[in-house]
Amino acid sequence: MKRIGLLLLLLGLFSCSVREKTPPQVILGAEQGIELQPAGWSDLKNFNGDDLKEAIPAFELSCQAVLEKPEILSMAKIKIEPAAYTKICRRFLAADMAETKDFKRFLVENFRPYLVLENLNPQGKFTSYYEAEIRASKHKHGKYQYPIYGRPNDLLEINLKDFDKTLPNRRLLGRAADGKVVPYYTRAEISRNGVDAPVVLWGDDAVDIYLMQIQGSAVALLDDGTAVRIRYADNNGHEFVGIGSILLKKGLLKPGQASMDKIRDWLKQNPEQARISMDENPRFIFHRLSDAPGPVGALGVPLTAGRSLAVDNRYIPLGSLIWLVTTGPDKKPIEKLVAAQDIGGAIKGAVRGDYFWGHGEEALLSAGKMNAPGQYYILLPRHAEVKISD
Repeated sequence: MKRIGLLLLLLGLFSCSVREKTPPQVILGAEQGIELQPAGWSDLKNFNGDDLKEAIPAFELSCQAVLEKPEILSMAKIKIEPAAYTKICRRFLAADMAETKDFKRFLVENFRPYLVLENLNPQGKFTSYYEAEIRASKHKHGKYQYPIYGRPNDLLEINLKDFDKTLPNRRLLGRAADGKVVPYYTRAEISRNGVDAPVVLWGDDAVDIYLMQIQGSAVALLDDGTAVRIRYADNNGHEFVGIGSILLKKGLLKPGQASMDKIRDWLKQNPEQARISMDENPRFIFHRLSDAPGPVGALGVPLTAGRSLAVDNRYIPLGSLIWLVTTGPDKKPIEKLVAAQDIGGAIKGAVRGDYFWGHGEEALLSAGKMNAPGQYYILLPRHAEVKISD
């Protein structure tokens, strides 16, 4: 009898340990269209295999941004309690971690993972982007005839919530006309008529500038032998339409040919049709020069290759940590810790991400081919209340 009692006690302890690793499968926030399902660390694929020390610099940059602007954590539908997160960040920065085992212990002690679902579906689409490279000049001359515009002088910004607190926190861009705020000029209008904006640099290729706008940033190799970084400054407020979908719809590219390198080659080989097709994407990106050590995302920090993710910040707060589970263009799994540090015109949805691949031609070849299903977990402060709301 004593042996049976001891066996039952051991089974009871084992059962408790399993319940601690895998919390009850409750769904939080279903009425918002975005849901969180509590998970255990053992649910995260490759949690024991990821070289977490590679993510330490990205998290450090996120923490620095969050400490400067903690309110950014509560701007998405998933609300992170700023006081709880900044406390974790201060503890992390003070610890001066450098090893995977130490960072892993820190994550487990301070966070809890939640699977993100949209309309009860954990699956979403994951693509990738890179930092482009262009040739440019500070002055218009010779082959440098294509302007790279800074933020227009007549671009106006309004937020619905500033006028009525019951309205969504939504940023709108436009211009003044006849005493009203109207939509800003489309890409086609800007291409045709120019715009009231400073010219940051002059590029030598319209296609390269277009692709830079899609990626958001670039390294500009100048004709004087120097190089500068160009980063995102703003956009014209119009919806993004992907050039790949435009060319496929017209039958100018066949299915399977819409990788970024093949799109670039086709555009350069067909300049007149390229100009018409590019103008069918109404979104236009404005830029500014940057002295940052890498491309700067919407969080305001340099992106880290393989550890930064662009998200839809209507749902996922910038500055948060994400456990990403998807597949790369080589069919190899991508199962790792990343930081939500950027946004993108095509990144729409609660389970949607754009993985930052890095800089240069090799990154283009990888990033341009990535388009895979996947899912992710958001890491939320362990001892804070979980909130989902508009």
